[in-house]
Amino acid sequence: MKKESIYAQVKAEILSVTDGEYNIIANMASVSCLLNLAFEDYFWVGFYIVDPEKENELVIGPYQGTLGCLRISFDRGVCGAAAKTGKTQIVEDVNAFPDHIACDSQTNSEIVVPVFNKKGELIAVLDVDSTKLSTFDETDKLWLEKIINKVFKK
Repeated sequence: MKKESIYAQVKAEILSVTDGEYNIIANMASVSCLLNLAFEDYFWVGFYIVDPEKENELVIGPYQGTLGCLRISFDRGVCGAAAKTGKTQIVEDVNAFPDHIACDSQTNSEIVVPVFNKKGELIAVLDVDSTKLSTFDETDKLWLEKIINKVFKK
């Protein structure tokens, strides 16, 4: 099945499950689970939430996969770069990314999508890792941004 077809199917599933649900944690858990189940190359799928108690810091949220880093500063790693810039980060080889944080040494490529609420405030980042190099591309960016915007900007 083509990547676009899988995304279309999982987007429909995610929107069906999250329809009418406004609890952010419940929606993050559902998105993580369904994305993880949909793609065999997704090794780790989860959210890092902006910590309201600590400026410019992310704290682990709902995820599927091995143990994640508990906290990430906005000035560290791929997740920090996405949080700091407000832009999706696609990394073909995490070992070549300056200041990459190796939460799990099995990760080789990564995409991180900033998550904004309807007021345009950064509330989290969606982090997806793969054990393979160059797993993520503009198709992943487009679909993941569509899904995230539909679920969290309501």
